[in-house]
Amino acid sequence: MITLTVVAALLATLPLVFILALLLKQGASSLNWAFFTNMPKPVGETGGGMANAMMGTVMLIGVASVIGLPVGIGAGLYLAEHRGARFASVVRFLSDVLNGLPSIVIGIFAWQFLVRPVKQFSALAGGIALGVMMIPLVTRATEEMIRLVPDALREAALALGYPRWRTSLTIVLRTALPGIVTAALVAVARIAGETAPLLFTAFGNQFWSTSFMHPISALPLQIFSYAISPYDEWHALAWAGALVLLALVLVISLVARFVTRSKFGAGHD
Repeated sequence: MITLTVVAALLATLPLVFILALLLKQGASSLNWAFFTNMPKPVGETGGGMANAMMGTVMLIGVASVIGLPVGIGAGLYLAEHRGARFASVVRFLSDVLNGLPSIVIGIFAWQFLVRPVKQFSALAGGIALGVMMIPLVTRATEEMIRLVPDALREAALALGYPRWRTSLTIVLRTALPGIVTAALVAVARIAGETAPLLFTAFGNQFWSTSFMHPISALPLQIFSYAISPYDEWHALAWAGALVLLALVLVISLVARFVTRSKFGAGHD
């Protein structure tokens, strides 16, 4: 049985190993300083980079985090502290439904209410769409982390005269903070590679733009645009962009693991 479980674990990691090997083979040769600092070149010119796409990705993640993290953490705290309430059950169910909703549906929703009325694609619309995707992820993860906090801590704070709201914010939330940070990082890694919502909101931009009210590029959009083009030079840049995107997700995941390990280490101490 141990042998079977080891084989199953190896099979589970093989797709990632193959993907990483293919990206390194196809994209590593196009990675250089110009890739990170230069703008995309017109068709027919060699070189160029994805500086605007990387800046756009950072901006979109920032907007999504500002929207998704506070709402998700607050909702998760409410669900954990009022787990038996009927409204909490409804919110929990809707969070699970939203968590399983295809990302392209969220993109269409954002286009209908954020892009169509103003007749303008924008980074703000893209960030809001990604933030909506973050909310259910952070909500359910925050709820689970807060449920791990021992009831004895709550009872001790209430016995000392702390009101319920202060106990939740200063005792419970602080104790579960490492797990919540981990959940937030995982949610960021989840939305960093989303493409479908951005096709309907941020749309893409071949030029340098830092305006939240105009179309903006992002790594997933740039990779998609280059991958479907007929030009070999753009294909090579698409492979390099995919490698950078995977490295970004990997770094975020490693940070999340480090935070989790620090949490358990502190618990043992």
